[in-house]
Amino acid sequence: MKLHTFLTTYLTINFASCNTIDSGNDYDFIIVGAGSAGSVIASRLSENLIWKILLLEAGDEGNLISSIPTAVSLLPFTKYNWGHFMEVQPNLAQSYNDNRMPWHKGRGLGGTSLINYMIYTRGNRFNYDQWAAQGNPGWSYADVLPYFIKSENCSVKNADYAFHGVDGYLGISEPFQTKITDVFLKGLHELGLPFIDYNSNKTLGASPIQANIFQGRRHTSADAFLKPVKHRFNLHIKTRAFARKVLIDEKTKHAFGVEYEVSGKIFKAMARKEVILSAGVINSPQLLMLSGIGPKQELGQLGISVLKDLQVGRNLQDNLAFLGLNFVTPEDVTLRFSKFVNLVSIYEVFESRTGPWVGAGGAQAIAYIKTDESEELGPVPDMELLLIGGSLSTDYGLILRTGMNIRDDVYNSLFAPTEGKNSFMIFLSHLTPKSKGYIKLRSADPHDYPLMYGNYFTDPGNKDINTFLAAVRYVQKLIQTETFKKFKITLIDNPVPGCTHHQYDSDDYWRCFLRSLIQTFNHQVGTAKMGPKNDPDAVVNHKLEVYGVKGLRVADCSVIPFALSAHTNAPAMMVGEKAADIIKNAWKDNLW
Repeated sequence: MKLHTFLTTYLTINFASCNTIDSGNDYDFIIVGAGSAGSVIASRLSENLIWKILLLEAGDEGNLISSIPTAVSLLPFTKYNWGHFMEVQPNLAQSYNDNRMPWHKGRGLGGTSLINYMIYTRGNRFNYDQWAAQGNPGWSYADVLPYFIKSENCSVKNADYAFHGVDGYLGISEPFQTKITDVFLKGLHELGLPFIDYNSNKTLGASPIQANIFQGRRHTSADAFLKPVKHRFNLHIKTRAFARKVLIDEKTKHAFGVEYEVSGKIFKAMARKEVILSAGVINSPQLLMLSGIGPKQELGQLGISVLKDLQVGRNLQDNLAFLGLNFVTPEDVTLRFSKFVNLVSIYEVFESRTGPWVGAGGAQAIAYIKTDESEELGPVPDMELLLIGGSLSTDYGLILRTGMNIRDDVYNSLFAPTEGKNSFMIFLSHLTPKSKGYIKLRSADPHDYPLMYGNYFTDPGNKDINTFLAAVRYVQKLIQTETFKKFKITLIDNPVPGCTHHQYDSDDYWRCFLRSLIQTFNHQVGTAKMGPKNDPDAVVNHKLEVYGVKGLRVADCSVIPFALSAHTNAPAMMVGEKAADIIKNAWKDNLW
């Protein structure tokens, strides 16, 4: 594609203009949120042309910058990010300005798939079997695998195609990689970790990244599932439409519509059949609580009439990541700033859609390991090692660390010494956290962001932080492999500010470092937990129906009952696929 053709295509596309016929405010289904799950649901339900679908999205469509994969580091500064921050937690996140950890969530068509790092991981088979075993029939690995396959248009070279689809909407491919990927994988092999397709039924091992990148461009859920069906006359997509609350009959406890806002004006849309909340792990519980569904005491204190007392916003779990392992090598095997800012790479990204700009934000490979801290039986990983082909100093501290809100003195100590050098990082991510946080309303005003408490590293027995420590020790063994020695790879050992009173490399030093420079991967789940009726924390049942309210479902990462061994974009789309089938089956005998 020529440069001028590309610019014309990506700058003029407008989802909101797809449906110009306004036939009233009555719909069969109203879906709130055009994110990873909501886009899928809207696409699949609109296959039935008898049904009239409304999809409400608070944000806008993507643009040229958001479509270029490695431009991802710019997106936290744009209108596509809600701009959430976790509330300050004592003795945590000291490396961040004001001790505030950002929680990046997407606002626009595609939701967080519009601003994330495009890493496509499903989680392992044990996750889903445990999900079903908790009293949620239909959510075992055997049950959900067909939905992952259904979505995919996979072109990964070494994928196990018994577990992948090639006819779906969502493009999955391998992003740009440097030679450090081979070094990483060979070093892990020396430690006994095999090469696997981590999206198959194998659970311990390593491989290059699989990413939702299609033909050299970010492939959001909106790109994949809404663009191909935008011509459908029964699918109405409203962007810049901010949902305020679900309309529920107080007597019958039946959801009959949604109140939403456009340019300061308030509108109501009516749903003949169902309202489906797919607004994400923060906004879906917020909408439930604003609508009178949530913890009775908290809602009462805000003057909200309580329709159903449920533990909405509780049970928040997350995959934390540690950013403190920064490496250098004299060999030219990593991402360098000069590889991005030259005419060749600019030409490649626009003309051939190849080169370093077609990377997953620097992420190049993943390893799933089981540390000595694990209490699980069988090959169940408890840590992910994520190889980043560059570091926070690759851009000389201009963008990446600013988006992460890292303090100047921390950057200057840990990362500035590697500016201009061949550097890379290994992020550690905990897959089986014990700590739980929560979300609560700040006020009854829908424009006020809710209060978000991560409660990280608060589990009894310190299992979470000790698992991270075990992973640090594992990486230290990795550095000692012959492969890593061959490339003269060394770990930057400058002490982090605030931890210098501990002896370097002692357990106490690393625990201090971990608390200081821990970061969310934005994989929060569980704030509208799925569970059986006798589960006191459950908000929805296995059919995604909100307990005690008719005609209302939640379908996004909010319903996932515990943290998965996954980057949650793929599971969210799976939830969307399965939700669409559940809804279709519920109404198959009552199409009108």
